[in-house]
Amino acid sequence: DRLILGLKGQMSEAELHVLKQRLLAGKRAKAARGELGKRVPMGYVRRPSGEVSKDPDEQVQATIELIFDQFARLGTINGVLHYLVRHQMQLPYRVPGGANKGELEWHRPSRATLGNVLRHPMYAGAYVYGRRVIDPTRQQPGRPATGRTVVPAERWQVLLKGRYPAYLSWAQFERHWQQLEANADRGIGVPRQGPSLLAGRLVCGRCGARMSTHYSDQGQGLRYSCYRAAADYGAPFCQSLCGQPLDELVSQWVLQALAPAALEISLQVAEDLEAERHQMHQQWQRRLERAHYEVERAARQYHAVEPENRLVARTLERQWETALAAEETLKTDYKRVLATQPAALSAQERDAIRRLAEDIPALWQAPTTTSADRQTIIRQLVERVVVTVQGETEKVDVQVHWAGGHGTQTTLIRPVARLEQLSYYPELLARLTALHRQGDSGPAIAQMLNAEGWRPAKRRVTFNAAMVNTLLARQGLRSSRQAVATGVARQVNEWTLQELAQTLAMPPQTLYLWLRKGQLTARRDTSSSHPLWLIQADSAELERLRALRAAPRSWRQPLPTL
Repeated sequence: DRLILGLKGQMSEAELHVLKQRLLAGKRAKAARGELGKRVPMGYVRRPSGEVSKDPDEQVQATIELIFDQFARLGTINGVLHYLVRHQMQLPYRVPGGANKGELEWHRPSRATLGNVLRHPMYAGAYVYGRRVIDPTRQQPGRPATGRTVVPAERWQVLLKGRYPAYLSWAQFERHWQQLEANADRGIGVPRQGPSLLAGRLVCGRCGARMSTHYSDQGQGLRYSCYRAAADYGAPFCQSLCGQPLDELVSQWVLQALAPAALEISLQVAEDLEAERHQMHQQWQRRLERAHYEVERAARQYHAVEPENRLVARTLERQWETALAAEETLKTDYKRVLATQPAALSAQERDAIRRLAEDIPALWQAPTTTSADRQTIIRQLVERVVVTVQGETEKVDVQVHWAGGHGTQTTLIRPVARLEQLSYYPELLARLTALHRQGDSGPAIAQMLNAEGWRPAKRRVTFNAAMVNTLLARQGLRSSRQAVATGVARQVNEWTLQELAQTLAMPPQTLYLWLRKGQLTARRDTSSSHPLWLIQADSAELERLRALRAAPRSWRQPLPTL
């Protein structure tokens, strides 16, 4: 009996499984024909015959079109959301069921709703089945409705184009989808508020990876670094360079490219502003028309009731007063908008746009032009920028790939940390030695080097006497006041800053920085007229300092502690 009962149960389960598979196969077959009914998004309605059409309300259609137009212009869901909130616009919503089924309601916009609108293929007129699948790794036990995720277009089971009335073309829908993918963390992103102009467009010439943007000094310092190999494989950092000279170079090329199109730019800006204002004021007119209709409807309902039925008349009177108040508030808001932003561009505004377009460099440097605006302009013209640092020197090979296939190559001079990194450092020392042997003083040598075009590593664009004396002392050609330090009682293995810097072949400023950070053991001697720092450094300490000096510099690596 137990065996027969078990067999019956297994046969019942198998029969249910076969029935379920047949039903799913019929569902997929119906979807393949485009006949499987699904819930339509906002902006569409399903008629009793089953046919899908655009919402008959003109304001609903205009709102959906506005969402796509603003996303094409702004490029982010957050930008569209702020635009709708700033202009007090709401999104249409049809009640799916209940006593008010099919009634139109207006809700405030949200990021999730805008994301669903921009990603839904029905707005491009396409019928899609299998766009959302259940991911078992995300499904919660006991909750079969969880775990749904949107898959890429190549994994959709059914895609039938041209089945519905469209708000935009399929090519526009694909561009929007690519922009949404680019806005994610793995993409190049959208223009940000940081001072970087090439974020997302800069490529390492050594490994081909996209270079990262790093800020320091509360956003004032900019640096581009390639650490993809270090992050993925623990390898050394690829290359890094200061971002300001590179941004200035690309900005000059962009301004040169924009100069011939100044008049065309001014006309296009005027047309874009005119179209945007016209679209916005059309939305206000539709809202005013709807509010006026609600007032007239409430008035008709109030006049239709019998005067003796005061229980109903009082309710209808309150509804009429509420509609009148809403209409008056909407008119007041619209008057305020007209006062700050008229429907059409004035002659003064057109003249201002034309003057700004004719002086593009001034517009580029204007305080009202944000970093995001400059990034947007560069992204319209520049496809990518490939940089390759020549070893550790100050020379950087720059290749700019313009939109359209053209390219520009040049060599950029970047600021470096040490004089030893300069490609002409040996020639500089040879020239410095020759001038010293001629009997020239420090100021005269500095003036001669500047006249001949020699440049230091960073901090200054010209040499001075102190820098010349430091280089001479490093070569053993001149001793400084601290290097002699006569009359000072020293202990064993004590060095002055100048002596230790000359021994280690490094700038005294770096040693002093390590001293201030507590990385060196030192004491301050005040027995002489000029107080001196005396640093304790035996042979082991000298080796540690040499290793510390030779360690690769990185914004991620702190100075080693004792």
